[in-house]
Amino acid sequence: MKVLLLEDVAKLGKKGEIKEVSDGYARNYLIPKNLAVEATDGYIKHIKESKKIEDKKKENLKKRSEEILEKLKDTKIEIKAKSGEKGKLFGAVTAQDISEKIEELLGEKFEKTWFDEKVNIKELGTHTLKVKLPQGVRGEIKVEIKSEN
Repeated sequence: MKVLLLEDVAKLGKKGEIKEVSDGYARNYLIPKNLAVEATDGYIKHIKESKKIEDKKKENLKKRSEEILEKLKDTKIEIKAKSGEKGKLFGAVTAQDISEKIEELLGEKFEKTWFDEKVNIKELGTHTLKVKLPQGVRGEIKVEIKSEN
């Protein structure tokens, strides 16, 4: 019997794959546990259409991520913070602070989880940060921390 996997199944396959399994395995285990459904022609066609739509969404999201990264490379991200005489900050500038500033500058959502590493800047100056946007778009942005005093 051909089944379409609804979830990843160990030693069988990943979600969305169509696999040939014994009738008993399908009827007694996979289908009752909602791990798979019988792969009829109509269902296979429906899944292929859904996959096309999902792929198009992913492609659009990747393009959007690339556009955001290009804007960030061209935008001067400047954050003011209180600091001491030797350039040390009182506290730290975090990913949350930088993502809020980016949202303010671009007018678009920017998640603090998109930073590739932990952000905890404690000194004035220009800092290069690695970002990983949705769909694997990676790059670097520059953030300049200036004294508020």
